[in-house]
Amino acid sequence: MGHSMETDGSKSPGESSAPGVATIGYEGDSNEYVILGNTKYKRSELMEAFGGALNPGLTPYPVHKFANPAPLGLAAFAFTTFVLSLFNAQAMGITVPNVVVSAATFYGGAIQFVAGVWEMALGNTFGATALCSYGAFWLSYAAILIKSFNIEAAYEDDKAMLANAIGFFLLGWALFTLFLVLVTMKSTVAFCSLFFFLFLTFVLLAAGEFSGKVGVTRAGGVIGVITAFLGWYNAYAGAADRNNTYLTVKPIPLPGAKL
Repeated sequence: MGHSMETDGSKSPGESSAPGVATIGYEGDSNEYVILGNTKYKRSELMEAFGGALNPGLTPYPVHKFANPAPLGLAAFAFTTFVLSLFNAQAMGITVPNVVVSAATFYGGAIQFVAGVWEMALGNTFGATALCSYGAFWLSYAAILIKSFNIEAAYEDDKAMLANAIGFFLLGWALFTLFLVLVTMKSTVAFCSLFFFLFLTFVLLAAGEFSGKVGVTRAGGVIGVITAFLGWYNAYAGAADRNNTYLTVKPIPLPGAKL
């Protein structure tokens, strides 16, 4: 029987280790078994890094006592991003963003945040971090537009200061999103692309606020629409299976992704 092992230099197959984190090994004549930590699985029992489950690493197929919350959180993110991005692109001549407040508060905000808490209960650190954070982003963005928070009113006498303040707000989210890009670089094309295009969206929108150039903000809106469709694609990947559709999604791994 063949056997190969990849480790971090400090663990062996018999030692306890979190699956998919420190120790990965292979057994069998054709490496048909994969060892994660101290547990052995058949390859058929494993899934590649997959956006539909919001998990960027090698992992056994989840056995949920609850439904998979990732498609709900991704769909909420995608819808709200789509609406705001069309405004930023000034589609149909719309220049007032307030219609997004309802979606940012209830769907992209509250529902996505709840989905993130759900991911935490299922043990998915990445999913909880991403969904809770972006749920909070939408809630905080809605607060800027809601008059009772008096955020915009505080800058009433200096619109340039307001633009710079929003620019810093968006720049901070760009840096956070870059962190998520870096930890999905060994996942799949669609999954990593979602965060990469979101990073570009935040960068362009921040640059638009700092520079005051409408064209830069509109470019951010266009990239944001692409981001929204990537979010919906990953949501579909998590919700679609052979039991409910003929059109399932096969993940395309990036270089370095296992299996």
